[in-house]
Amino acid sequence: MTILSDKEICDHIEEGKLNIISFEPSCLNPAGYDLRSNDTVTIKPGQFRLVATVECIHVGLGLLASLHIRSSLAREGVIGSFAAVDPGFRGQLTLNLRNEGQDAVTIRAGERIVQIVFHRLGQPAMRGYDGAYQDSKGVVRSKRG
Repeated sequence: MTILSDKEICDHIEEGKLNIISFEPSCLNPAGYDLRSNDTVTIKPGQFRLVATVECIHVGLGLLASLHIRSSLAREGVIGSFAAVDPGFRGQLTLNLRNEGQDAVTIRAGERIVQIVFHRLGQPAMRGYDGAYQDSKGVVRSKRG
């Protein structure tokens, strides 16, 4: 797998192999894109919160995405537990954030919170994601069991 550069991300969007709805050019990085918080949330020390992204993502069959907390939030004690974003996934992402710091952290609506990095697969997946979180909108709680 290789990581897409900013140019490749834009090329994939133009070619319809990737879609980022509510795309903001200032969120594009050399090797990824910063996703923004859909709402303002305050996370108290020891607390976790589910936060939806502003952006809706549609990952093509030739890509897999990974998520990384922004370093400024990590420096305040915020950590994230993220799953891979599978080929074929469509929807807003729900992020699990936890505050391991000593002070409450407020994340404002529209603030950049995680970087999404797109990895090109060796060959496109034979089928896309079709799980319980397809076409997610807003914060979606666990659908286990």
